[in-house]
Amino acid sequence: MARQTGSRKRKAPALAASSLGSAAAADGDGPQPPKKPRRPAALRSLLHYLKGREVGARGRAGLQGFEGKLRGYAVQKLPELLRERELALGTLNKVFASQWLNARQVVCGTKCNTLFVVDVQSGQITRIPLMRDRGPGSARAQPSCGIHAIQLNPSKTLLATGGENPNSLAVYQLPTLDPVCLGDRHGHKDWIFAIAWLSDTVAVSGSRDGTVALWKMDPDMFHGSIAWHNDAGLPVYAHIRPRDVETIPRASTNPSNRKVRALAFSGKNQELGAVSLDGYFHLWKARSNLSRLLSIRLPYCRENVCLTYCDELSLYAVGSQSHVSFLDPRQRQQNIRPLCSREGGTGVRSLSFYQHIVTVGTGHGSLLFYDIRAQKFLEERASASPHFSPGPAGRKLKLTCGRGWLNHDDLWVNHFGGIGEFPNALYTHCYNWPEMKLFVAGGPLPSGLHGNYAGLWS
Repeated sequence: MARQTGSRKRKAPALAASSLGSAAAADGDGPQPPKKPRRPAALRSLLHYLKGREVGARGRAGLQGFEGKLRGYAVQKLPELLRERELALGTLNKVFASQWLNARQVVCGTKCNTLFVVDVQSGQITRIPLMRDRGPGSARAQPSCGIHAIQLNPSKTLLATGGENPNSLAVYQLPTLDPVCLGDRHGHKDWIFAIAWLSDTVAVSGSRDGTVALWKMDPDMFHGSIAWHNDAGLPVYAHIRPRDVETIPRASTNPSNRKVRALAFSGKNQELGAVSLDGYFHLWKARSNLSRLLSIRLPYCRENVCLTYCDELSLYAVGSQSHVSFLDPRQRQQNIRPLCSREGGTGVRSLSFYQHIVTVGTGHGSLLFYDIRAQKFLEERASASPHFSPGPAGRKLKLTCGRGWLNHDDLWVNHFGGIGEFPNALYTHCYNWPEMKLFVAGGPLPSGLHGNYAGLWS
């Protein structure tokens, strides 16, 4: 229907213009002085913009302006339109990281050290083999660790995550997910918690050992063909070492807890931000190496576990146990007050910026949306949707995620009294804006409980 009406209506402006011209000539009193030819008026309705986009009219006047307006409108209105469809993940334990690969596939990492791709349409799960450190004495994944970070480079040709040894940085080629290289030489001595790409070939990892490491990928490693073992049929990948390793400065308040928990990169300023568990935000100039610029004591110091950056606003956002704090390193005094997210004391577990909206995933199974320009949460309208928390219109919009799966094992029975339901901590979420979809995943917050949650909101 939309394509047929769009193809007919594209001629309407020209017909209307010629009719008006004929009428003017018939009603005129005589010869008129020649007028400068007018440009055809740009059609500025949303309907004409969408019709034009269907037939590929990207060069028409006004389309760029409409693109921006449409994105801004979508960012503001999409959250209240989202509806959940849960995805079954079997017995996997707690999804810590996720990224969209394409319009229907999301790659995820779990606490049980599993890297997998889920098809959000069919629900099919494909496990990806993890890269193993060189040498017979290489460390194996510790049972309580897992994959905490997954990041795609800007051109979406490489994916960086953890290896079988959670201290190592593994890089895969996209879209094939063939292994490219493993950073297992002179790198981290403890688990990798965070990864950020500085360019298509340079990545930085942050670790529990209190260091950030800069890695450079040689283009020859992924432009050539994959070599194969003749005997085992396994792909050969390079083993690399970091170009630079920087240590988090010790704080006098908590010198032993310098664990790097999250990273975020500002492409505009070529600066890398990091959050450490001792309650500090650190900033480096990031080029061929890392040069530390500053360290700032955060206003809320408990459980600072997530960080994101907005290029448009030049702002970092830090998630803690009960607040999201906003930092502009160029301003001595911060003008944007922190937002409070007291969801049962379970904290902020995932954060993302898109334009002026911050999406907050909590430890209590809910998604909140904060308008940084208005400095308030988006508010819900009267709705019959079961995903909205009950309450009158005007209350903050809160999407409550489904139950997921929980393992009813001995620990659950003995230590948690067989409580039938636990809200899931939303450790990760990622948007697919062209498709207007949101992938959300996590699992039960208590460390000893085994379970998972994943949902597609669209």
